[in-house]
Amino acid sequence: MTVDDLVAVTRARLEGRRRRVVPPGPLVRAAVLVPIVDRGEACLVFAQRTDRVGHHAGQISFPGGRIDPEDADDLAAALREAHEEVGLEPARVEPLGLLDDTETVATQFVITPFVGVVRGPVVWQPDGEEIEKVIEVPMAALLERGCFRVERWERDGVARDVYFYDYRGDTIWGATARILKQYLDLVAPAAA
Repeated sequence: MTVDDLVAVTRARLEGRRRRVVPPGPLVRAAVLVPIVDRGEACLVFAQRTDRVGHHAGQISFPGGRIDPEDADDLAAALREAHEEVGLEPARVEPLGLLDDTETVATQFVITPFVGVVRGPVVWQPDGEEIEKVIEVPMAALLERGCFRVERWERDGVARDVYFYDYRGDTIWGATARILKQYLDLVAPAAA
């Protein structure tokens, strides 16, 4: 699937659905960008966090983070964080729509995910403080049989399915994998 095809499908599917919104409350609000880049095929962009960060050390996530009071809105927060973490210029991102709000289980965050396509050439610049490296994963690899697995974990007496995506020795799991699965379930019939 070309990037333009994926963009069209993404936009249409996100516009034509009702998203789950977690109302303001005790959870810390955060926003992430689910970036699509064109590398001759559609790839999604992830950031591996350093071992020095306070939350989710060493994990693979989408670029993004906490929404600050001075951010104009949730999208502005996601774009600001992506710029700070991996050097993505906000002007290069064409927003396509929103996925469902997603809560973290171990930490007290609610994440608003924005899907966007990155237009023009981009050179990733991980900040080295929060982000160790940038990982680009082809959509086709994420849809391959064997890439995805589910484990049943128990925490505080509650059993939950935990999703995992494996790609070339890297594992995407937790809230990021839930966001990713939601996106892939939305576009996979057209992307397969």
